Amino acid sequence: MAVEGSAPGRPDEAMRLAWVDVAKGLCIILVVMMHSTLGTGEAMGAEGFMHPVVAFAKPFRIPDFFLLSGLFLGRVIDRDWRLFSDRRVVHFAYFYGLWVLIQSAAKYAQIVDGADPMAFLAHLARALVEPYSTLWFIYLLAVFSVVTKLLRGVPPAVLLGLAALLQIVPVATASYLLEEFCARYVYFLGGYLFASRIFAFADTVRAHPTLALAGLGLWAGIEGWLAFAPSPLPGFPTLASLPLVSLLLGGAGALAIVAVAALLTRAGGIVAAALRMCGRRSIVIYLAFFLPMAATRTLLVRTGIVADVGLASLLVTAVAVVLPLGFERAIRNTPLAILFRRPGPLHIAPEPKGSVGVFRAA
Repeated sequence: MAVEGSAPGRPDEAMRLAWVDVAKGLCIILVVMMHSTLGTGEAMGAEGFMHPVVAFAKPFRIPDFFLLSGLFLGRVIDRDWRLFSDRRVVHFAYFYGLWVLIQSAAKYAQIVDGADPMAFLAHLARALVEPYSTLWFIYLLAVFSVVTKLLRGVPPAVLLGLAALLQIVPVATASYLLEEFCARYVYFLGGYLFASRIFAFADTVRAHPTLALAGLGLWAGIEGWLAFAPSPLPGFPTLASLPLVSLLLGGAGALAIVAVAALLTRAGGIVAAALRMCGRRSIVIYLAFFLPMAATRTLLVRTGIVADVGLASLLVTAVAVVLPLGFERAIRNTPLAILFRRPGPLHIAPEPKGSVGVFRAA
């Protein structure tokens, strides 16, 4: 099996990359939707029409994001460790560390029982070894990148087989990091190993939209059935959560998102443009959505201005996506830009002009 680490350099590469941004936009909205909907439902003590959407997307929501994040690893994995670390470790470590401080400060009263600064420092120290809150994703991106570079001498088929085995076999430990590593690494690795084939798949979808739509309809039917059908085995709430089934659904769902993004890019229009903008600024949304999400949810619950749980969840999701984008736009040329853009002095290799990874260089 050959490692397919990057997309071919063709004249239409910019257009071919557009679907990646659209796919990232879809993924980040699904992630925000999940947190917003579940939190709003819990706060209001009921479920709404958004809950089935969240349940439907559960098998593929995170697998697709990790698959997309592995697509461009091949462009840097064979570089020296200094450049590689700058792009794939320091980049994510900077945002993780900064936003751990911000999120922890915002939740200080929940984290620390009383005004004990030492307890807060202990919390921050633990966050260095166990990912904190919603920031676990970018923590794992750095870990996945380093592990893959260290193991690039292992035959790809062997490495992929081991990663699949880790996902299939239920792993229960005291370490959240280890559990998520085992559950997600196969998708990141798949994005790296099959990058060229994934880009070719997107090209095929754009060339045959009718066939692609038929395939998506079939996938949606199977996905919906497995995502909602109860499992006969204890510990696995749905058929979609069963070992091996979850692996297959994660991969199939990731390719379905690729297909949807390719079709939307082909069609163009305001929806594709909006999703692409979200994808290009996915790190902005990911890092900052928790504050407007929590504030909007609290406002809606306390005022009772929106009684319908589904509508409230939709409003919370929309605000949590839009406000971070507006905030980043407002501070882009101010000192506060460091919230979403790593300062030049914190680069250990020449600062890139741009990035096409899962998060734009920001």
